[in-house]
Amino acid sequence: MRICFLLHQGNMYSGGLGVYAYHLTREMARLGNEVHLIVGPPYPEVAEGIHVHKVKTFSVIRLLETGRFWFYGREPLEFFHPLNFYELATSRMGMFSVMAAFSFRAYQRYRELASQHPFDIVHDDQGLGYGVLLIKATGVPVVANIHHPLSIDRMNAVMEARTPGEKVRHIVFYPFFMQEVVARRLDRIITGSQNSAASIQRAVGLPAERIAAIHDGVDTEAFRPHEEVEKVPNSLLFVGNSEDRNKGARYLLEALHLVGDELDLHLTMVDRPNAQMAPQMVERLGLQGRFTLTGRVSQEELVRLYCRSQLLVSPSLYEGFGLPAAEAMACGLPVIATTAGAFPEVIEDGVSGVLVPPGDARALAGAIRRLMADPRLRERLGNAARKRIVETFSWRETARRTLALYQEVISERTTRRLAAR
Repeated sequence: MRICFLLHQGNMYSGGLGVYAYHLTREMARLGNEVHLIVGPPYPEVAEGIHVHKVKTFSVIRLLETGRFWFYGREPLEFFHPLNFYELATSRMGMFSVMAAFSFRAYQRYRELASQHPFDIVHDDQGLGYGVLLIKATGVPVVANIHHPLSIDRMNAVMEARTPGEKVRHIVFYPFFMQEVVARRLDRIITGSQNSAASIQRAVGLPAERIAAIHDGVDTEAFRPHEEVEKVPNSLLFVGNSEDRNKGARYLLEALHLVGDELDLHLTMVDRPNAQMAPQMVERLGLQGRFTLTGRVSQEELVRLYCRSQLLVSPSLYEGFGLPAAEAMACGLPVIATTAGAFPEVIEDGVSGVLVPPGDARALAGAIRRLMADPRLRERLGNAARKRIVETFSWRETARRTLALYQEVISERTTRRLAAR
């Protein structure tokens, strides 16, 4: 099968989208499929055999992240192309227009590729920009991921905002209606959990039969226990984008403050180096000596952090799957997470981890105290966590189920065409 995969930002450090795309495309190529990836910056490293086709971005957000002068390496007139100017202007106003702009560039690139490589199906990884509808209009079946609806991100961001100005910025940031409009017109939506499927039904208004819940996977060969790595006493780990209010980092920092001097805890946060909310909150709560921000780390270093820590805490307000928690479990690290989103599908409370209510710093603090005081409980939870991930979640199984869905969609399209004749 010849598959065209769309990813508006491709680096694995961009978050779960990049991780999902890397592993799924790798497994599909290993299963004998021809996989093409149209991708925007930050550009990814990909597995052997993946054909990568890069497109540009003119988002102020991306340009500032590179630390470069705006016109660096570009023809100045490029900025006045209507699409490029639209992306530059809207992102300067605080709007996240990357997905919409990428989708039109992806359409242009797709048309070029399709003339030489007719594709059997297109798979969009939660871009859902209007350009995807143009791709579908060429006659190719199109499926897309919604790992979690952006309307939930917007709602949580607004709820977490401290000032009216912050609330307005979060409302403006997220695209209005675009993903809902596009999702309703695609052949199928894929999501990572039954909980997420129910959320999509409510948020997007799709019938259940148009949504396929296919769990994400974990690379259990890479993410595994390393007995030679010594545990650091009283060490907590958080992995994720602390600026994303969905991740609930503020509640973990509040829990650390509540525990106070009872335990000599130290929190390591694996997050991008320009994170602002967490360091500011650390200073306000007086946690400076008990907090480390690593910046981005390699996969090998991330595995070492999982193996040397005593607890991973994932205090999310919502999760479509919860990849860092699953990776930590694969490494045998006990996890404290919340009952939000898909966590209860991944973590069995009291068996392979501990779940607490979302947005509850006191409950988090209590769970941390309990597990830090009981080494045998931590060992039991960690062993059960590893076993659950190995037996239940793998990228190969995710790829097989996704390929089966492709075949179903292609068959449906063929049947409709024959009936129309």
